[in-house]
Amino acid sequence: QVRLVESGGGLVQPGGSLRLSCAASGFSGFTFSSYAMSWYRQAPGKERELVAAISRVGGTTGYGDSVKGRFTISRDNVKNTMYLQMNNLKPEDTAVYYCAAVRDGNDYWGRGTQVTVSS
Repeated sequence: QVRLVESGGGLVQPGGSLRLSCAASGFSGFTFSSYAMSWYRQAPGKERELVAAISRVGGTTGYGDSVKGRFTISRDNVKNTMYLQMNNLKPEDTAVYYCAAVRDGNDYWGRGTQVTVSS
C-alpha cells in the first residue's frame, strides 16, 4: 500500500506561481523510486486530466499541452517526494490537483490539493 499526500495548493493571482508537493510513504520496504509518478487535475464539471508525468528516476518527463512551458515536474527519490512547479498561472488552471503513483499495473492516488487562480 502507498500513501500519497499533496500540499502546496492555495489561492494565487493570474501570472503567479505555486509549488505543489506530493509526499509518498508505504509499508516497510517501500521504494519510492520504483514508482512512476504523475500529477492530474480536475476542475468542476470536467474530466480528470493528466498534467505531467515523470519516470521512476526522473530521466523522462511529459506534460499536457495546456501546461507545457509553464509547469515543471520533478522528484527527489531521497525525500520520497514529487513536485510540480507552476508558473504563469491562469484562471483555467483552477482545479483540484492529485498525485498518482503507478507500479506493476497498480495505481495509488492522493486526496488532492485545491489550486485557485483568481484576481
